[in-house]
Amino acid sequence: MSIQTFEDTKVKAFPAKPAEVIAFTAKARRRIDVPAIAGRLATALIPPAVVIAILLIVWQIACSSPTASLPPPSQVWDEAYDLIAHPFFDNGPQDIGLAWRVLVSLQRVAIGFGMAAVVGVALGALVGQSVWAMRGLDPVFQILRTVPPLAWLPLSLAAFRDSNPSALFVIFITAIWPVIINTAVGVRNIPEDYRNVARILRLNQLEFFIKIMLPAAAPYIFTGLRIGIGLSWLAIVAAEMLTGGVGIGFFIWDAWNSSRLPDIIVALAYIGVTGFCLDRLVAAVGAVVTRGTTAK
Repeated sequence: MSIQTFEDTKVKAFPAKPAEVIAFTAKARRRIDVPAIAGRLATALIPPAVVIAILLIVWQIACSSPTASLPPPSQVWDEAYDLIAHPFFDNGPQDIGLAWRVLVSLQRVAIGFGMAAVVGVALGALVGQSVWAMRGLDPVFQILRTVPPLAWLPLSLAAFRDSNPSALFVIFITAIWPVIINTAVGVRNIPEDYRNVARILRLNQLEFFIKIMLPAAAPYIFTGLRIGIGLSWLAIVAAEMLTGGVGIGFFIWDAWNSSRLPDIIVALAYIGVTGFCLDRLVAAVGAVVTRGTTAK
């Protein structure tokens, strides 16, 4: 057999894959692995569900006595069913569902925490980058961050003479400290090689901040943001108890004055779930920005 004949035979025996076969192979690779996803969901959901069920059973047994001070879960379900089943009802300015109250509180948290994030990152970068700024500002920050959030409320009410900006200030002053401290630590831990590259490229301060400082310190920054968002949610609930309004904090205080313990328990569940979602949201954004280098 000649060389030409052998080559022709080889081409016929091993034809090139058609476009349909290639597309089918690519589609097969992208096929969703349903059993694996179901297994991961079961691993994530079953353990907390079991723990919650056990806690509810223990709570029901412990509070079923007529002399118990707290209502059992069955009583909470019976007396606060409307709050649980209808979170978005709206019967007037002060008669709204818990979901609307949570959204009002979240709006305040978004504003106060947003300001704390911007100012905190800027001050943290200054403290971490400048030795003189660290020596001058760090002791002040360490003193102010130990002040409880509600201790700022009388001062903010006297300064702003309005409950809404006072609550925003309490959120801001509570959330800013972990952002400043973690950002400063992240900036101080930037590798010296990165700084040398910035000198070689002759980056100005703004370019160094955007291209070197922020990406390198991002894991530390998002750790501070996660702590800050949790403190913000704690602060707004506590502040609303004293400033009033339609937020979830004032609802708890009003329910206490009316001796509606089941309503308070349902509101606490809303607060806990919302705080968990806020933490997960900031953690997810941090994982995307830092490519998974932040703590989960």
